Amino acid sequence: MSVLSVSHPKPKDATQKVADALALAIHEHRLVPATKLGEDEIGEIYNVSRTVVRAALQSLAHVQLVDIQRNKGAFVASPTPREAREVFEARALLEPRTARSAASRATPRDIKILNEHIAEEHVALDAGDGGRALNLSGRFHIEIARIADQDTIGRFIETLIARSSLVIALYWRRESALCESHAHHALVQSIADGDEQNAEELMRSHLVDLNSALDLRDRPVQTHNLRELLQTNDEP
Repeated sequence: MSVLSVSHPKPKDATQKVADALALAIHEHRLVPATKLGEDEIGEIYNVSRTVVRAALQSLAHVQLVDIQRNKGAFVASPTPREAREVFEARALLEPRTARSAASRATPRDIKILNEHIAEEHVALDAGDGGRALNLSGRFHIEIARIADQDTIGRFIETLIARSSLVIALYWRRESALCESHAHHALVQSIADGDEQNAEELMRSHLVDLNSALDLRDRPVQTHNLRELLQTNDEP
């Protein structure tokens, strides 16, 4: 590999890194719905060109994390109450069956990974980092879809989890629901036991509980300082 290729990553690499950094900020609620994503400002923050930023924003728009409006620019997507209901209705259709499949396929290594997710959630909660805890919770659900080994459904669920992050940022009204980690513990135990029916029922009940923690009314748009929200010591 040449020195040039080491010093200057390919544009695709830089694009993915910026997209991943922005996606993480959205999932952890550092970037909230309706936040304007200025290309110049993002380029300065991550020291990349506008071309790279534009490509990153387009990739996030493809998975519905970003809304690109003609003549206005890019914004963190802001699901309507109707869209929020549809997201959780879709999850309720897909994830219980996925949990059932996971219970029939899980290996000891899979169970170890799920328990590690729960442990990391606890660490984030203890540190008062609710955004990180919510992101880890979403990853927990995606991990169950991976264990189920249903690629097409898994991709749908990953998109729904991403949309759920936006929904929760807008409509979350019951902080105690974040701490109700017993639901995840019970799910892991059922999956570890190979109890397909119980895993399915527990996932269905868990999603109903999450849905009940939402207040699906319109929220006023708030303005935020993009640089303060994104600036970290880590490079994208």
